Amino acid sequence: MSYTIRRSEERGKVNMGWLNSYHSFSFGHYYDPQWMGFGDLRVINDDTIAAGGGFAPHPHDNMEIVTYVLSGELAHEDSIGNGSVIQRGDVQRMSAGTGIVHSEFNHSDEQPTKLLQIWFLPDQRNVEPSYEQKHFSDAEKKGQFCLVASKAGLNGSVSLHQDVNMFVTLLDGDDQVDFEVKPDRQAWVQVAEGSVVINGEFLQTGDAFLTKTAQILRFDQAEHAELVLFDGRLTQN
Repeated sequence: MSYTIRRSEERGKVNMGWLNSYHSFSFGHYYDPQWMGFGDLRVINDDTIAAGGGFAPHPHDNMEIVTYVLSGELAHEDSIGNGSVIQRGDVQRMSAGTGIVHSEFNHSDEQPTKLLQIWFLPDQRNVEPSYEQKHFSDAEKKGQFCLVASKAGLNGSVSLHQDVNMFVTLLDGDDQVDFEVKPDRQAWVQVAEGSVVINGEFLQTGDAFLTKTAQILRFDQAEHAELVLFDGRLTQN
C-alpha cells in the first residue's frame, strides 16, 4: 500500500489534569521505537491545556519548535525577550539553537486552549535563538492549502531551519482539493479537527495519513475539517 494511516487511539497519551496530550511520536514517558519521527518531523503533540494551566519555564536547544493554536489563547515568554499571546490561527516559530528558556500558559482563566506543538530537526546546529509569529486567517485556508511555515519563509510563511513545508487547510461540504507529493518528498497529514476522506480513506480528529510515495492526494467529503500537512524531503525513517 502506498500510504499508512495512524489512528488517533494509537498515539501515546498523557493526562496530567491541567494537560491532556496525545503524542504522534515518542515523547516524554511515551516510547515506541516504531514511531520516533517522520523524516525531519520529530514531534506532533496534540495538547489541550486547562484554564490557568501551563508549562513553567523550561529549556530547549537545537530544535525548530512550531506552535499552532486551534482554539483559545496561549501566553508565551522566553529568555530572548519575547512576550506574546498566541491566538487561533497564529503560527509561532521558535528556533532554539544554542539554547532558549520559555514558558507557555493558557491565557484564559475560564476556557481551555487547544494547540498542536510541532518540532522539526534543524538542518544546522547551534544557530542563534530566534522567534517569529504570524497570523493566518480562516479565509486564507478555506478550500486551499495555505503555506504557514517553510525554509525560505515563502508567501509570508514563518521561516524554518529545515527543508519542510507546513500547510493548513479548512475543508467542509463540497470542498475538494488535491496535493501532489513529488518523487523526492514525503507527506504527513494530521487531522486537527473534523473529518475528511483522503484517497478514499475516511479520517477523523487525531488521525494521520502518511506517505513516502509520489502521488496525488485528493481531499473531499469533509465535515468541519482542519488539516495540517507536512511536506518534507524523502528519508528512510
